[in-house]
Amino acid sequence: MAEITAAMVKELRELTGAGMMDCKKALNETNGNMEEAVDVLKKSGAAKMEKKASRIAAEGLARVAVKDNVAVVVEVNSETDFVAKNETFQEFVQLVADNALASGLNGGKNGEDIEALLEVNGLKDVLIEKTATIGEKLSVRRFEKATGDCVATYLHAGGKIGVLVAADGAADAKEALTNVAMQIAAMNPQYISRADISEAEIAKMREIIVESSLNDPASLPKPILNALLAKACDGVWSAEDVAIYEEKKSNMNFLFNFLSDAAKAQLAGLAMDDKANIAADKMFGGMVEGRISKQLKEICLLDQTYVKAEDGKQTVAAYLKSVNGAIEIKKVVRFEVGEGIEKKQDDFAAEVAAQVAGK
Repeated sequence: MAEITAAMVKELRELTGAGMMDCKKALNETNGNMEEAVDVLKKSGAAKMEKKASRIAAEGLARVAVKDNVAVVVEVNSETDFVAKNETFQEFVQLVADNALASGLNGGKNGEDIEALLEVNGLKDVLIEKTATIGEKLSVRRFEKATGDCVATYLHAGGKIGVLVAADGAADAKEALTNVAMQIAAMNPQYISRADISEAEIAKMREIIVESSLNDPASLPKPILNALLAKACDGVWSAEDVAIYEEKKSNMNFLFNFLSDAAKAQLAGLAMDDKANIAADKMFGGMVEGRISKQLKEICLLDQTYVKAEDGKQTVAAYLKSVNGAIEIKKVVRFEVGEGIEKKQDDFAAEVAAQVAGK
């Protein structure tokens, strides 16, 4: 049996990043053969990774990489935020970003090309090794690229949100695009402009606004609301709610604070029953279109109020035009770590109770 020295353990640790005791054990198993010891640690890491596969990794980091006019953002998950602050983990996430940028893969928000990415430069082996070293389930969740005449990136909250912006029309607009990236991180627009929204999506938005408005009669135009109130008082409401209406009708702003829940529901029911006629009313139609316009201003990047606007009114589109009228935003990507992942909810009290009961 070969003597396992501290220098050998140190060398194996530097090669693999594994713990000291794991390295010593692997060297003992392989009689000091360094290459075989590396394989033993890789297999051990793979086994640990497989054992952790069912666990939820919803924390982690986003990182970016840029070269010339191409940028990439990646999201790599860990089980705890504590690990996300670990320098070894952070270096691994950046390694993933650098390899994603250098690869010919485009990725996507839904995890496209992840398996192919893990084959680049042995990333899968590194992932296995880091899982074994760090001791948590790690997951390369997604990456995406953006290309344009000019690209900019932004990381918010230490990497909890990663943003890419790519634009054509100007090669020297990085500062402006970085400001726009900050806007995207803060305001989370769903579209670049209204032109990106299909007619079907607009129709769905309109239908939701119509339904929600009818179910909230207090928000309806006064002539429509008054007609519904007259119907409600004519044999629909209880005598008590009718009395409340008669007392408060001189100041309608407070009426709905005093009506019973049943009365409010009955009024909404009357509105829904008369949906066709109310929807055809020009005043109601104008209200709906106004609410659609307001919603579009919230979800479309170029229509949003620019967060750095000195007058509090300038839109992102107006800001970009003031910098260079030729700038045209072609693509934006926003990754928020853990979005869409159902996180485990720990009930500490229940856990302690279960342990006590087990004893």
